[in-house]
Amino acid sequence: MDALIVIFVSGLISLFAAFAKKPWLVLTTAVGGLLVAISLLICQLASGHSFINLSYEGLNFDHNALMFGLAVTIFATLIISVGYERFKEEPEHTGEYISLLMFSLAGALIMTAFTDMFMFFLGLEILSIPIYVMAGSRKHDLRSNEASLKYFLTGAFATGLLLFGIAWVYGATASFNIYEIQQTILNGSSTSAMLMIGILLIMSSFVFKVGAAPFHFWSPDVYDGAPHAVTGFMASVVKMAAFGAFLKLFSVCFGTIELHAFWGNALAVLTVITLFVGNLSALKQVRLKRLLAFSSITHVGYTLLVILTTEDLAVSMADLWFYMTAYGFSIIALITIGIVVNDSEDRIDALRGLGQRNPFLAVVAVIAVLSLAGVPPTAGFFGKYMVFSHAWNDWWWLVIIALVNSAISIYYYLRMIGTVVSREEEPAAKIKLSPLTLLVLVICLVAMLGLSAVIPFL
Repeated sequence: MDALIVIFVSGLISLFAAFAKKPWLVLTTAVGGLLVAISLLICQLASGHSFINLSYEGLNFDHNALMFGLAVTIFATLIISVGYERFKEEPEHTGEYISLLMFSLAGALIMTAFTDMFMFFLGLEILSIPIYVMAGSRKHDLRSNEASLKYFLTGAFATGLLLFGIAWVYGATASFNIYEIQQTILNGSSTSAMLMIGILLIMSSFVFKVGAAPFHFWSPDVYDGAPHAVTGFMASVVKMAAFGAFLKLFSVCFGTIELHAFWGNALAVLTVITLFVGNLSALKQVRLKRLLAFSSITHVGYTLLVILTTEDLAVSMADLWFYMTAYGFSIIALITIGIVVNDSEDRIDALRGLGQRNPFLAVVAVIAVLSLAGVPPTAGFFGKYMVFSHAWNDWWWLVIIALVNSAISIYYYLRMIGTVVSREEEPAAKIKLSPLTLLVLVICLVAMLGLSAVIPFL
């Protein structure tokens, strides 16, 4: 609760600090608040106690919520820091851009800690609405306008499905509290047909939100049209919060053997479709953010294996946290490189000769791509190993399909690496990095190579 309050207040202060028309003041306020929030989350993880003695029965910041909250707060700090280079180009709007991301982060924290359907829905909307706006923040770019409209319309449709599903679940269990719903189902006093309709509707909403096929059609256009920083925020913060809520809701409320058999088979089919649609669509992409969009769809397929493997919630939460954290740092690193290269068409070919222009950028790009591909010794490899090994006993055939898709993805990842390390006949101008950008890239590099050190503590 401490970190949530600090983030929300910092967002408000950043919004009003923009009246001074000094972008550095907005950045300082926002990053300062985020660093305080990170410190509070770490202290609460270590001590088990919060500094502000406030509680609300709709939120429970337990160990899992704190771990997910810490990861998304770190991601938001890195994204706001690196996005500042573009945000400050419009000093009159810098405060709005940064504060909207802060408010969205507050929604992400609520989604990791909810204990009833009301707070879950509230957190989802607080998370989503600022991103609808931010996706269209490049007002003179038609692709950005399209991204905002498409994201809003599909998001509104998914929200409608979610509310309808919650209504059916409430009708079957007479409760919004997830633990009371769990107990009602265990007691066998729920209306099964009504409950199953609600589960299907809620699951449909979730797969819309995370971009699983065949509900993925909004994802490539939104990733492509949104500003780089917003794309990075959606791919890391939004996706991690959504999957954390997905796993929590379905493992606590709908994790009984009978219900798992009901929705698990449907989700397994969606996983197979998602893996192949994401990979095969990525093969011919020529734009960086569109490639990352289809790559993210494939990673959604891998992550759905965690949702399917919910026998031990603690293990599943640890797998999900590690996998999404590794993925988040890799995406942020590539998005940062895209911002630095600053190609108006966002072409992958713009990375050609990156090793000549800035060797450090090339190293970070190669490590990030290898981590997405799941090549050792990167964090992405350990994340995939954890997910696949724990899913093998119950879903061995899905793991085999996932491994086949991992092999397919190697093609376009290696093609991207080849572009980065290739040499240009006419050397281009050297790329200079600002201290803030350099710091973000160093943090991502250390995380991609050293994140496995936290596995014993999960």
